[in-house]
Amino acid sequence: MRVAIVGASGNIGFHLVRELEADRRVEEIVAIARRPPPGPQPGKVRWLALDVSRPGAFGELEKAFRGCASVVHLAWLIQPERATVVTEATNVAGSERVFAAALATGVPALVHASSVGAYRPRGKDQPVDENWPTTGIETSPYSVQKVTVERLLDSLEADHPGIRVSRLRPAIVLSASAAQSQARYFLGPLAPPGLLRRLGAGAGRLPVVPAVRGLTFQVVHSSDAAAAFAAAATSGDARGAYNIAVDPPVTPDTLPAMLGGRAVPLPPALVRASVSVAYRARLAPVSPGWIDLARGVPIMDTGRARRELGWLPCIDTTAVLRDWLVGAGTGRGAETPVLRGAAGWLDHARGARRALSGRSGGRI
Repeated sequence: MRVAIVGASGNIGFHLVRELEADRRVEEIVAIARRPPPGPQPGKVRWLALDVSRPGAFGELEKAFRGCASVVHLAWLIQPERATVVTEATNVAGSERVFAAALATGVPALVHASSVGAYRPRGKDQPVDENWPTTGIETSPYSVQKVTVERLLDSLEADHPGIRVSRLRPAIVLSASAAQSQARYFLGPLAPPGLLRRLGAGAGRLPVVPAVRGLTFQVVHSSDAAAAFAAAATSGDARGAYNIAVDPPVTPDTLPAMLGGRAVPLPPALVRASVSVAYRARLAPVSPGWIDLARGVPIMDTGRARRELGWLPCIDTTAVLRDWLVGAGTGRGAETPVLRGAAGWLDHARGARRALSGRSGGRI
């Protein structure tokens, strides 16, 4: 079996490459990334440098997908949020190119990374299954673009029933290897390396923990998310949507206990207003739409993934959160330019200047 991964150097992709390397059924992995890891890569992984935002990428994708049993599409651009034309070039137009190339080459299966952020805001706190409407949260560009790609997949499935399409909707995907890059993308200059080191010095514990009223969410470790994508890519039956998250959910009441700190209650209006001010002052790289997204997404029922994919996550919520804090504090990263640890901060500062001028940005 030959599997192509688009976005193989990012948060989930890095772990998915390892997951598929260990699968004896997989003979070759075509790992596609804008910035592959440097140096030769032994084993059955063949890295290909390719930016899906370029119009000319379609032909290169066709060549890469020939002979593949499945294509896993993970590439997504988080920054620059201020320039949606840049993010859409990768997230929407790039996804269209990946889907079109998979169809053109007759790939039997397509697995796409959607998100809990595609769902309509929750009504009650009851978990929702995959039938919950994917109309998104309109104040979040991330959510709006995830919904747009969901609609592209709807059309693809209706017009081409012969291709097996799976769309996985993970909760917040965290790990030590992704912590540094995620801090850069979401906190920017508000989280310099020295502050992160102090936060992570307590082995995943914090002295004080913000408890924002109404902030209830789920997480999943990058390696567990990768296991779900691997199952969807190698299964002959997986089709449709799958929620991916671990239990228990994080609530304002449980988060302080999970991180071993004292709760500091914060009103959501104050948090949103603070983020808005910081965003307008260009002190923070993310808009208040992310606060709306975090407070609005539903809690997901993951029963379908467990039943049909045989997915059994290994890392619970507390361990996921603490692993992320340790990674943020120690500067641990991974062997890819996207997940580089503390040594990548100067590169990020340079990249941020280019991103704000509309030329590049951070990918996961």
